[in-house]
Amino acid sequence: MAGGNGGRELVERARQWLAEDPDPDTRQELAGVLEAAQAGPADPRGAQALADLADRFSGTLQFGTAGLRGELGAGPMRMNRAVVIRAAAGLAAYLGERVEDGLVVVGYDARHKSYDFARDTVAVMVGAGLRAALLPSPLPTPVLAYAIRHLGAAAGVMVTASHNPPQDNGYKVYLGDGSQIVPPADAEIAERIAAVRALADVPLAAGGWRVLGPDVVEAYLTRAAGVVAEGGAREVSVVYTPMHGVGLRTLMAAFSRAGFPAPTPVSEQAEPDPDFPTVAFPNPEEPGAMDLAFKCAQSVGPDVVIANDPDADRCAVAVPDRDSPAGWRTLRGDELGALLAVHLVRTGAAVAGRDTLAASIVSSSLLSRIAAGAGLAYRDTLTGFKWIARVEGLRYGYEEALGYCVDPEGVRDKDGITAALLIAELAATLKQHSRTLTDLLDDIALDHGLHATDQLSARVADLSLIADAMARLRDRPPAALAGLAVTSADDLAEGSEQLPPTDGLRYRLAGAGAVESARVVVRPSGTEPKLKCYLEVVVPVASAAGLGAARRTADEVMAALKADVASAAGI
Repeated sequence: MAGGNGGRELVERARQWLAEDPDPDTRQELAGVLEAAQAGPADPRGAQALADLADRFSGTLQFGTAGLRGELGAGPMRMNRAVVIRAAAGLAAYLGERVEDGLVVVGYDARHKSYDFARDTVAVMVGAGLRAALLPSPLPTPVLAYAIRHLGAAAGVMVTASHNPPQDNGYKVYLGDGSQIVPPADAEIAERIAAVRALADVPLAAGGWRVLGPDVVEAYLTRAAGVVAEGGAREVSVVYTPMHGVGLRTLMAAFSRAGFPAPTPVSEQAEPDPDFPTVAFPNPEEPGAMDLAFKCAQSVGPDVVIANDPDADRCAVAVPDRDSPAGWRTLRGDELGALLAVHLVRTGAAVAGRDTLAASIVSSSLLSRIAAGAGLAYRDTLTGFKWIARVEGLRYGYEEALGYCVDPEGVRDKDGITAALLIAELAATLKQHSRTLTDLLDDIALDHGLHATDQLSARVADLSLIADAMARLRDRPPAALAGLAVTSADDLAEGSEQLPPTDGLRYRLAGAGAVESARVVVRPSGTEPKLKCYLEVVVPVASAAGLGAARRTADEVMAALKADVASAAGI
């Protein structure tokens, strides 16, 4: 065919892949691309097909601390059965060197191909001489994380792309302590994945794994209901959306088990749907994602609106807001993180001198002040619950991307179900005293200063643009941002005694005028093609009368900070 040796080599690699692909759907997909490629680069259809092949076969989807995540489709740069079987074989080899007859628990959500990937995984594990158990149905990620510790498993796998777009899927790996993998385990597993040659060399058992019954879900629900105080406040009205994911049945059962009134589900988003038809991105943080929940709330008039992402490991909360056109405002992840921390302190669930609170470096510094005020230890970690979950003595940890770990002994990961239960308890407790979550946020600002946070994100099609932005900031670090002097510029790639190396930059800014301090962290996303900039402005508040002025100051400085950071990064 036309197109030179490069095109012929590309087509040959695709044909070799096609010959061993176990999935009729991706075989058909790739065969169509190969047929179009025969027209050659001079033909528009052929040129497009060759570019598609180059994208699919330009490398291999890399296994890292987030496991695997990517677009569904044929080829080594996509999520498909062939890639998953290789990943499972690498994990099985890694485990086989460390445990004898170990158990691997596998869960899955309701995305396209999730069940197929889960079934292939248990087949590989049994074929490798390990024991395997499959969760009984599509379930939230926290149920899988709980099941690992509950069953004494050597590892766990959750097939999910969390809040990614509908065309994606993912493969999240946990080890026996119930937390996600961190270095060097990720690199060691990746080495064993790379060692897998022909797919036919991977033994796939035809059976021999266990499909778990409802007992594991019942055990999770019992544990989840225990995060709220027995006999505590329960009168609260909630509108709930699982965002087309798998959270509805588990959350409703958890609320019933804990003694809360049943939430009102958002009917259009209540049932699992892998196409996520009512949202552009199935993430409560994304603009418009909560619109149907707010519409439902306008007719129901609840105390709070609660949302989970599709695999229900994240939790979002919205509160009434007269100034919003929708009548509701979604709390920032940092606001919800502070509310949960204060609630755990006030109820005595977090004990001074014993417990530790933790947050990722991109989250608000407010949690450190709450911890100090309560006599609790505090730790910063790198981004991701794989790091937060490993903090010694952890009682509560969160990160600003709506992830909350309120029961680390039960689920050593973020858990949107238990976070929802705790926020319902807090809202009910406040309601007994004619107060709201917003009132408590005002109290926190008075006690610790107003900590305003925001995020500046740039989604890219070309990942080199993210590398260029990071290089630009390293080569020409800003001396000032928003009129505030940069007092320190930390290159997180160098690591420190407290933090392992990671690709990121952190700027601390001096206060001036009414501003006490500010902070900026810039890093590439670990799960999406985004450059993320996390911004914080701290303004002292002397009295309740000064809250309005403090918020106006924070808003003005935040707007200037966004503009200056965008300019410095070139985004």
